Amino acid sequence: MEYLGITITANSTGKDIVSIAKAIHDIVGLPITMRTLNSPGVRIEKGKVLDYNYTGPVLEKALETNSTVRTIPKTGDYTGIPVVVSTIKNEDGYGIAAIGIVDVVGTIDLGAAFGDYPQIVNQVSDILRNRVSAP
Repeated sequence: MEYLGITITANSTGKDIVSIAKAIHDIVGLPITMRTLNSPGVRIEKGKVLDYNYTGPVLEKALETNSTVRTIPKTGDYTGIPVVVSTIKNEDGYGIAAIGIVDVVGTIDLGAAFGDYPQIVNQVSDILRNRVSAP
C-alpha cells in the first residue's frame, strides 16, 4: 500500500487541511480553527467539523502579521473567549496557514486550580511573564 503525504500550501482548502486540525483537536480536546492564506479553513469542536469554510478575525490577524496572536476577540464565533493563533510558515518564513485554539491558560484561575501546587503556579507564571513584552 502506498501512503501519500500531506502538503499544505497557501491555497489549501478546508478539506485539504482538516486532517491536521482534527489531529490537534484529538490531542488537546479543545476547539481548533485553521485556515490557509488564500482559502477559508475549518472549525472543529467536540470531535466534529462544524465548518469547512471557516475564517475568523484572529486567524486573519495572525496571517496578516505572520505572528502568534494571543487575544480575546471582540467579534466572531469566539467573542470574549481567550484564544491563541499561530502561523505555519513555509521554508522562507512566510505564513501560509494559521491555526488557533482556545487559550485555556487565559481562562483558568491558576491560583484556585493549583493552590496546593505552588511550584506549578510559579512555573506557569514564569512562562506567561516571559511571553509578555514590556511596552
